[in-house]
Amino acid sequence: MEIQPAAATTAPEPGRAGPLPLITGWRNLRPVEALCYATGAALVVSGLLHLVVFAVDGGPWAGPVSWRKPVTFGLSFGLTLVAVTWVTSYVRIGDRTRAVLLGLFAADCVLEVGGITLQAWRGVPSHFNMESPFDTAVSMSLAVGGGLLVGILATFAVASFTRPPQGPAGMALALRSGWAILLVGLLSGVAMIARGVYLTRTGHQWAGYRSTASLKPLHGVGLHAILVLPALARLLARTSWSARTRHSVVRAAAGCCAAVVVGALAWAVAAY
Repeated sequence: MEIQPAAATTAPEPGRAGPLPLITGWRNLRPVEALCYATGAALVVSGLLHLVVFAVDGGPWAGPVSWRKPVTFGLSFGLTLVAVTWVTSYVRIGDRTRAVLLGLFAADCVLEVGGITLQAWRGVPSHFNMESPFDTAVSMSLAVGGGLLVGILATFAVASFTRPPQGPAGMALALRSGWAILLVGLLSGVAMIARGVYLTRTGHQWAGYRSTASLKPLHGVGLHAILVLPALARLLARTSWSARTRHSVVRAAAGCCAAVVVGALAWAVAAY
């Protein structure tokens, strides 16, 4: 994927962008970017491998103990790590700050997927599991890691809104819309964790597992607009369309994503 220097202060956008490549090669990547891309790819591979494990081993797909969790979390965290690494190259934030945040984010993604995968292989729930000191430590580390994720991604989001992002026509809108939708997804995740931990701590563990069901669609939908919308803006930069037309397409796509999020939110409220 094309990595533009985050420290640049001009927004490169003539009327027509021409055929710009999406991938420039590993030689142009900074060390933290290469690390994050490799880590994201490893997490995606882990998710796919556990899909094979599910096909061979069988068992339920739904529920607090299933191969679904290492599959979906591996794929989701891997794609999100790759997406965040790429899109933050357009965010006007200090190189050192970005490197530290991306490094922490990559480590946190490994912690989350690793903890969930470990518990799946042990045959016990990963979240809201307070059955033993070890299970409690894993569950609370996942909750703390989730809080760290929110803080890191919120920092990038604030940077996108305080200083206009770089990139071709529509990229600023794509980034800001993507970050806003991502924050909605993260907040739904925080609500899921808070509700589940409360129910578990008050002696209603199975109710804690079931309490997250209504928010899962909103959580899942909200996480990936930050990949879809900037990717659309970048692909449109390869066309001969005018900047105004490309911006309009991105705006329409952002509106569609927002409509899906509103629908998922309405469903969550109705099903709560």
